[in-house]
Amino acid sequence: MSLERVRDILAEADRHGTAVLAFDAMNYAMIAAAVQGAAAAKRPVIVMLYPEMAGYVSLEGFLALVKEQARQVRIPVGIHLDHCSDFAYIVRALKAGFPSVMADGSLLPLDENIAFTASVVRTAKAFGADVEGELGHVGKAANEGDYIVSDLYTPVEEARVFAEATGVTALAIAFGSAHGNYTRPPKLDITRLKEINQAVKTPLVLHGGSGIPKEQLTEAFHNGINKFNVGTEFSYLNQKYTGQYFEQEMERDGACGHVEYAREKLSAYIAEKCRLTTCTAEPGTTGNSLEEIL
Repeated sequence: MSLERVRDILAEADRHGTAVLAFDAMNYAMIAAAVQGAAAAKRPVIVMLYPEMAGYVSLEGFLALVKEQARQVRIPVGIHLDHCSDFAYIVRALKAGFPSVMADGSLLPLDENIAFTASVVRTAKAFGADVEGELGHVGKAANEGDYIVSDLYTPVEEARVFAEATGVTALAIAFGSAHGNYTRPPKLDITRLKEINQAVKTPLVLHGGSGIPKEQLTEAFHNGINKFNVGTEFSYLNQKYTGQYFEQEMERDGACGHVEYAREKLSAYIAEKCRLTTCTAEPGTTGNSLEEIL
């Protein structure tokens, strides 16, 4: 099995000045595609469950599916609970066996965000789990102001204080990205990212990864982003390919063929996306010797 701790995967990405891609997935086709696509690209990957997706797959079911796929590949695979502001649900996920969770207190005032996130970190330690926090709310791409107004970006000094006070494993920051489909291409504030990266030792996370130009992503990866989240784009493609199968292929291959059809096309998408990063590894080597791909 190639399951690895998220903190180790991110630490190795940081050592190589790159990022690991993390994908929200909610069914077999998406989970299998995330792992198999990353394996085809010879890249590590983190597979995430967004709490709103729990209506489609249980916490336990998600873990079982990811572990099943991880047994079949030779790349590091991490498991993570994405955005969650519900302490009780985070505890449920930890009890179910999630080795990494996100405590999202980004809508709270700084002191309350610190208190909430620190309480999750303390609880997660009892389970040996990692915690990602967020400071500077990453809003919705449909609201242009959420990603172009620099006053909403993560303040450098607050990032330092937050990371030190909470002890998070990773820190999601706002510097020009947003969740969903952008109304116009974003322009990441790389200067702000560099300043935060210099002030904070914690690996940094970029949320709202769907639709950001490749050249901006490359620059972000080289300047402190070690985890890159993709959700909207991946979910849209899952729906697109499933619908495409029923419209074009069902009469030939039958009603059940849509799972494999979607998995195959999504795997190709994942492989291409993962090649935006620049390192690969065999399982068990995180923290030691990732082979850099130039």
